[in-house]
Amino acid sequence: KENTLAQTSNTSFNRSCDALRHDWRLAARLIDHTLLKPDATRAQISLLCRQAAEYGFYSVCMNPANIAQCHSELPGTGVAICAVIGFPLGASTTSAKLAEASDALRLGAAELDMVLNIGALKSGYRDLVQMEMRSVARLCHANGARLKAILETALLTHAEKILACQLALAAKADFVKTSTGFATVAEGTAIGATVEDVALLRGVVGAGVGVKASGGIRNARGLLDMVAAGANRIGCNASVAIVQELGAPALKKSGV
Repeated sequence: KENTLAQTSNTSFNRSCDALRHDWRLAARLIDHTLLKPDATRAQISLLCRQAAEYGFYSVCMNPANIAQCHSELPGTGVAICAVIGFPLGASTTSAKLAEASDALRLGAAELDMVLNIGALKSGYRDLVQMEMRSVARLCHANGARLKAILETALLTHAEKILACQLALAAKADFVKTSTGFATVAEGTAIGATVEDVALLRGVVGAGVGVKASGGIRNARGLLDMVAAGANRIGCNASVAIVQELGAPALKKSGV
């Protein structure tokens, strides 16, 4: 069941942080447990699934080539499957994104995180960006799935972030997401989610659309800060360390 943080006020976000501090399971249900490395092995994907099932993470998030494996390893666990589309550049054609999305949904994905066409947005091609998001959103909704629009905030100006959110709203995307975690600026430093960007995105989309903070969230303090700013989903690969910091037990040994 989708969490309800997106339908609360800023005060309620802060109250939610208090609850998360006292119950690591609530924090786990906010997390898309992520492995997007191009060299991820089947063994690593299996571990991702086992960790997600044991700790109760909301989903596993992976590249489309790993969907079938995750689908076979997670039945009955309540863990959703999330796949990235047009990742990490967003520069695929719309038809290519639709084909990738269709394949991902067929294989069992329940959520798609699609990188919008960043170059088109920065060039002022609003109709193209909105049409692309709307087309993928319609495909997702027709298959009972959700679309998260990845904005790649590190590459956008303040005005472009606002515009991207407005276009995502018009396209009926279910979430806006800060980052791929792969963009680099400032001498090669990877830039992911910031509290300021999360607060901005929440302010633009309001209560009816989710906000996913992703990129650079490595500890419980980072997760709590993002939730306090307005995020109701967290994408990270440090998920196990975060919930253990909040009181979760060590992962059981395989086969136990």
